[in-house]
Amino acid sequence: MTVRTEFPRHVTETEDMGIPMPDGVRLSARVWMPEDAAENPVPAILEYIPYRKRDGTLPRDEMMHPWFAGHGYAAVRVDMRGNGDSQGLMDDEYSAQEMADAQAVIDWLAAQPWCTGAVGMMGKSWGGFNCLQTAFNQGAGNLGPEEGPLKAVVSVCSTTDRFADDIHFKGGCLLGENFGWGAVMLSYSSRPPDPVLVADWRGEWLRRLEAEPWLAPRWAAHQARDGYWAHGSICENWAQNRVPMMIWGGWADNYMNTLAAAVAHVPAPAKAVMGPWVHQYPHTAVPGPQVGFLQVALRWWDRWLKGMENGAEDDPAYRAYILHSEPPDASPRHRAGHWVAEAEWPSPRVRPVLWHLAAEAGVSHPRTPVGYLSQDKGEAFRLDIATPQHLGLAAGEFFPMGLNAEMPGDQAGDDAMSVCFDGPELEAPLEMLGAARLRLQLSSDQPLGFVVARLCDVAPDGRSVRIAHGMLNLCHRDGMAEPVPMVPGQTVEVAFTLDQMGYRLAAGHRLRLALSNSYWPFVWPSPAAGRLVLTGGSLELPVHQMSQTEWDPPPTEHATQWKHKVLRPGKTRRYVETDMIAGTHALIVEDDLGDSENLDHGLCTGETMTERWEIRPDDPLSARAVHIWEQRLSRGDWSVRTEARAEMTASVSHLRMTARLVAFEGDRVVFERNWDEEVPRRFV
Repeated sequence: MTVRTEFPRHVTETEDMGIPMPDGVRLSARVWMPEDAAENPVPAILEYIPYRKRDGTLPRDEMMHPWFAGHGYAAVRVDMRGNGDSQGLMDDEYSAQEMADAQAVIDWLAAQPWCTGAVGMMGKSWGGFNCLQTAFNQGAGNLGPEEGPLKAVVSVCSTTDRFADDIHFKGGCLLGENFGWGAVMLSYSSRPPDPVLVADWRGEWLRRLEAEPWLAPRWAAHQARDGYWAHGSICENWAQNRVPMMIWGGWADNYMNTLAAAVAHVPAPAKAVMGPWVHQYPHTAVPGPQVGFLQVALRWWDRWLKGMENGAEDDPAYRAYILHSEPPDASPRHRAGHWVAEAEWPSPRVRPVLWHLAAEAGVSHPRTPVGYLSQDKGEAFRLDIATPQHLGLAAGEFFPMGLNAEMPGDQAGDDAMSVCFDGPELEAPLEMLGAARLRLQLSSDQPLGFVVARLCDVAPDGRSVRIAHGMLNLCHRDGMAEPVPMVPGQTVEVAFTLDQMGYRLAAGHRLRLALSNSYWPFVWPSPAAGRLVLTGGSLELPVHQMSQTEWDPPPTEHATQWKHKVLRPGKTRRYVETDMIAGTHALIVEDDLGDSENLDHGLCTGETMTERWEIRPDDPLSARAVHIWEQRLSRGDWSVRTEARAEMTASVSHLRMTARLVAFEGDRVVFERNWDEEVPRRFV
């Protein structure tokens, strides 16, 4: 990795540039631009998120935005309304107000004398979402990049469909991360502005705390794909996506489906790069190999913001890293594999191969791999799927961030509790790129329930690596918009698509399909420990022709890292606890990020988090999640901190989510509030 200190253009920084909104609210921006931009205007690149430019994302901001500025752009990092050093209040993610502010910021940037009038927008996760949404909204006004100020976007770890592919629901199943992210935002948004930049920091802070939303119940209440989720989903009208987009993702993240969907459907120029990474920017993400994300993004900006004829529009539609068989590892620093470059997507190099689910007639045991995958349809069979509620503890996080055992570990333990169908031992490597499609004939003894499918790479020694997974809330078997409970005992055919994958199984390995009707804590459990009866099915695999390395990405580089002093080092633990008396199994995460001092402006920050996900194998109603967060800010005699505690439990009829937020100035409590909300279980 190269650290760049010299650039074609000398850079100047403004730490707090005010951007006025139409209603008078002032948003705070940190801006890097060439020092001669007033005489030689440049395009602007906007990153617009709620994660605090003064401390939260500052380490990554300083590696990235000055680099773009040094190559002839104004890099603008804006705190969203109600966060960081910006005024106003935040109500929800991707709200109409957030979208209106985004457009107002873009219009304001385009009108500045140091800007050419061309604006690009980029971001990861929340910022990856809202840059796609802002481009989509510009298209709603029949404005393409020629007519509107937004000329292109670069989106990392994002989605095109907020119901199907976000932290709330997946296949109609309620994700544990819906609650988890609600707890995160309760903590993240509770911090005040920096008094050095905002004179009325205390007033802004108290107004922010009074308006703080507890979002997890709101999200969980929308258990079908209604208008709430349609808002902000760019798949609602593919033709409206007229702004050129470059989309990045990682196989270790759970936003891997966006890339294939976008390049297949978006009419604007669209390019995708899928690597082995977690939920981070690709020039710093693990597992390696990292790539020169900044250089590839610069080529995109140069083409669409500066009009350079560099051929970026003719690059391959989809560049993907094909993972190779390796032993399971929940914290891999590097993954073996190779890059392929697909000129178009869907690719003519991918062909569907159909395998049938088969088993010996009369065999029925829910905790033993009993089936096999066959290219010939076998005899009729009947298998019960009634898996223990603690199955899934090796699933990993929805969006892993680093090397703290957040990625899927060895699946052999979960496989042993699942109903598994194994393919034959491979005589030659099997390469796949795309999404598998699963069809099942089954019945349920409960009106509410779900099925989870995992594709695994099983080595000769029995170790199992998850390649991809997918799930279906059986109420959504006929569509996501109008769920219907199952009729107990009635056999139906259901079909669903697993996540996108790029994987090469080694010769001598087996492909395994593992089925379960529990997946804790990735999926919140059904109200009753139901039993599915499986009587048939098929698996369609996207088999890619064997390939060699087809892309040599540029090496990683970035600007100088932030100057800081570690005041107290952090420590992270992640472990599974079994209580032999209570009969519970719990996943526990303790993440202490320590405390650091910013040596440029003196702000000291720290963060501590604990998660506990607990359940009994025989009782879905024993599921309990407790998250506790602390945020710390100080400088000299000034210090504040917030404590957020959130808990989720459930009954047969309702989901219950409680929360408590306490804010301190020094040792004095200045704010406290409690929430206690119940959400009817209509379909989960």
